[in-house]
Amino acid sequence: MESVIKSMVPAATLVLGANRGIGLGFVKRLLADNSVSWIYGTYRDRDSAVELFSLAEHEPRLRLLALDVTEESQIEACLLVIGQELKESGRSLTQVINCVGLLHQGDLQPEKSLRQIDATNLMTYFQVNSIASILLAKHLVPLLKQTDRVIFATLSAKVGSIGDNQLGGWYGYRASKAALNMFMKSIALEYRRTCKGTIVVVLHPGTTDTRLSQPFQRNVSPEKLFSVDRCVEQLSKVMADLTLEDSGEFFSWDGTRLPW
Repeated sequence: MESVIKSMVPAATLVLGANRGIGLGFVKRLLADNSVSWIYGTYRDRDSAVELFSLAEHEPRLRLLALDVTEESQIEACLLVIGQELKESGRSLTQVINCVGLLHQGDLQPEKSLRQIDATNLMTYFQVNSIASILLAKHLVPLLKQTDRVIFATLSAKVGSIGDNQLGGWYGYRASKAALNMFMKSIALEYRRTCKGTIVVVLHPGTTDTRLSQPFQRNVSPEKLFSVDRCVEQLSKVMADLTLEDSGEFFSWDGTRLPW
């Protein structure tokens, strides 16, 4: 009887980096799913979130929150707001989808050789791609403790696989994603004790036609360049099939496990 009651609790989803690309794609898919009663979407800069705000004007189930994931105080404050609203509304957080990531920005570009290594750029990669996720996991604990099934999925990248690295280069991006993978693996192990119903996974979305990948699409064959809709559909299927035994694993867009 208790499990039936839990399954009837309205489901809420948190999408981080919802302002564009894959994150925005997830928001659109979730809004089309009537079983999702509430969606939280975070954005860093309102100027880059025009379409997201346009959606929110017509979708009462979508709640937008400003968040710079490189600031722990903002992560903590954001999740405190969400936690209070969930408590007041009787909703339960059943999905956290972290789509925040950085590959290039202005003068920050993937390195082709050691000559291009810059310490400040390396720190930026790690702050956004790695450290943000472990801070998120730290402050999510109170929201996840009492839920019997939660998906906590973070977008990683196959280039962050040490075992799969055959080309080198892209030092900062590769290393920050490898660090992300290790963080999430360790988080999964701790969550088995503290948030027992949470399934923690890292996901490789494949090369998707977004702003992040556009400068690097030239050598990608058309069949391996996914639209955002296709990417989100594929990742949603992977997440739907997950069990607690999958927590701490690294999955590709087609559901296969990737080497660390």
